[in-house]
Amino acid sequence: MNETLKTIQERFSCRAYKDEMPSDELLIQIAQAAVASPSAMNRQDWRVIVVKNRVLISDMEAEGMKALGAMEDHSAYDRIMSRGGKLYYNAPCMMIFPMASNASMDCGILTQTASLAAASLGLDNVICGLAGLCFSAGRAEEFKARLGFPEGFVFGCALLLGYGCGKNPPHTPDTAKISVIE
Repeated sequence: MNETLKTIQERFSCRAYKDEMPSDELLIQIAQAAVASPSAMNRQDWRVIVVKNRVLISDMEAEGMKALGAMEDHSAYDRIMSRGGKLYYNAPCMMIFPMASNASMDCGILTQTASLAAASLGLDNVICGLAGLCFSAGRAEEFKARLGFPEGFVFGCALLLGYGCGKNPPHTPDTAKISVIE
């Protein structure tokens, strides 16, 4: 099987990480793969911020859990609590992808590229939209400043990275969702 297709087939969403920081070399390779992503009209209206600062990650997680707990619908909060109460699953680092407000599709492409690059390099990961909770809460501007968001950019997505506490099977693809029109 083609190595790219094999990576896609074997990647899983990791939700339990060891306390081991990936090397700078691996993180830079993933960031470089991400910025090689295509974008509409080559605008590249996104950034890649590699976050290794555990205090900052912890602060963001606490604010995110606070926002999640304050929601009327507690189902997401209850699910995170049932998995250990860690929004970021103890990941030692993450990539944050801020974007211009009109670049959501491009940011999605960037995020998937980074995820597959990480998997191909042996790093477990999970795409984490819930990381955006801390950017919609009371400390949003503080976190944007601490992370160096460009002026006018908003949270796009995040990727949690590290070495998993074990390997999980990837989800089972539903091939019934494929149709061919001739």
